[in-house]
Amino acid sequence: MAGRSRLRLGPPSVFGLTRHDALVTLGDAIITGTFAAATRLRRPRPPAIVDRRIRLRITDRQVVAHDQDVVALTFTAAGGGELPRWHPGSHLDIHLPSGLIRQYSLCGDPDVQGSYRIAVRRIPDGGGGSIEAHTLAIGDVITTSGPRNAFPMAVPGFGSPTRTLRFIAGGIGITPILPMLARADRLGIDWSMIYTGRATDTLPFLDELRRYGDRITIRTDDVDGPPSADDLLGDCPPGTAVYTCGPAPMLNAIRTRLVGEDDIELHFERFAAPPVVDGRAFSVRIASTGQTVDVAADETLLAALTKAGVHAPYSCQQGFCGTCRIKTLAGTVEHRDSLLTTVEHDAGLMLTCVSRAAEHEQLTLDL
Repeated sequence: MAGRSRLRLGPPSVFGLTRHDALVTLGDAIITGTFAAATRLRRPRPPAIVDRRIRLRITDRQVVAHDQDVVALTFTAAGGGELPRWHPGSHLDIHLPSGLIRQYSLCGDPDVQGSYRIAVRRIPDGGGGSIEAHTLAIGDVITTSGPRNAFPMAVPGFGSPTRTLRFIAGGIGITPILPMLARADRLGIDWSMIYTGRATDTLPFLDELRRYGDRITIRTDDVDGPPSADDLLGDCPPGTAVYTCGPAPMLNAIRTRLVGEDDIELHFERFAAPPVVDGRAFSVRIASTGQTVDVAADETLLAALTKAGVHAPYSCQQGFCGTCRIKTLAGTVEHRDSLLTTVEHDAGLMLTCVSRAAEHEQLTLDL
């Protein structure tokens, strides 16, 4: 006689019976639910997204260069109240009405709270941000994520072992330097400065700088010719900290001149992206269109995308603001930034202004 198997539909009775027992079923459900709830509590939750943007209203607009190409914009909090404090060298990420994000140095007095000031030179053949900024008028409201500082100032006797400061500004590079002058002068620090540009008419804030007298030397190419690094540095004794901002050729000349000068500190901020070093040519594919973009060995991915007419977000072009962060869908990235985390790298994120494709790789971009 063939044997038969019994299909058990539930746990056995606590009294030894084989029928379904409601008490045991209830206990099983409670235990299972408790473990499930504990698992949900232990599971990490993504952090809440906090909107840290600050609304700023333009309260003053002034043309500050005789060639009419530089405008200074002063902002206060659109809803009233205080603004976050800042220190010399800080900048704002300005969110323009079109959606463009551009960075501009704060060029007011950091010891005067309640307002921010930036200055923008109009660049007709640039990316459009400066042209749009020049259309802003008193009363307009823009947003910013608040001050950030990628060009901090260390003051002799107040955290720096140096004894004197040398400031070098080229054209609109005066903007991050202005607050440093005010701070150094207020603290009684020994300092000097050279301010250079194509012609006097192109130099902003000359009227504002007159109060410092002969501590500032004005030198223009149309009168004195292009300056050498020695002209810019002047007499820098041991223990000098040099702070400079301006066009790339000027910065490169100063950096080359100071190679081996271990007793002179150099601090600088660029106008644009640093040159590509040890780059290799590669290509990327745009996922949304299938378009292929070739990137030369000496150009950035961001520059190649812009030249090809592919819209990609950007701001600083130097790898520290994160605006140009995009996701790659295929290929291996050669990361050259120090901003993104390992988790972000592993998730396929990259900065188009500095990072590239690994050797023999083609990247597919989520654009």
